[in-house]
Amino acid sequence: MTRSRLGLTDQAWTFEDDGLDLRQRMGRLVVATRGCGFYGIGRRIDDWLMEQTARDGAASIFLRHTSASLTIQENADPDVQADLLDALAGLAREDTPWRHRSEGPDDMPAHVKTMLTDVSLQVPVVAGRLDLGTWQEIYLVEHRRDPHQRSLTLRYLGT
Repeated sequence: MTRSRLGLTDQAWTFEDDGLDLRQRMGRLVVATRGCGFYGIGRRIDDWLMEQTARDGAASIFLRHTSASLTIQENADPDVQADLLDALAGLAREDTPWRHRSEGPDDMPAHVKTMLTDVSLQVPVVAGRLDLGTWQEIYLVEHRRDPHQRSLTLRYLGT
């Protein structure tokens, strides 16, 4: 897959001192969502790490939005995702009399769901790949009903 099809851009620097070869790579990942749900992004991040010739270090993933979030969750049973979406919907209901409604009835609940979850993750990188467990995947969780283009900043620091 080409860089443009992955929606990635890069910045890089290398620090070398007394045999230490520490590199930082930064990129941008754009994820098109189709509405509420979980969108697996681990493979796209692994592809980016491979292009950066990453070895061992850490990947930081930062979502540049306030109505979606990031999580590491089980990747085997889709019922887990459905149950988690139901749980979040119960915690931040659309029928609550929110004051902020200018972007629709699902907007303020999306902000609450984001506040209760994460917009950034740091994951170890081992041998050039995200060091996730067998049943783990990194997901972008879209909290809005309509499709969105979600932008993430990726950063790798390591050897």
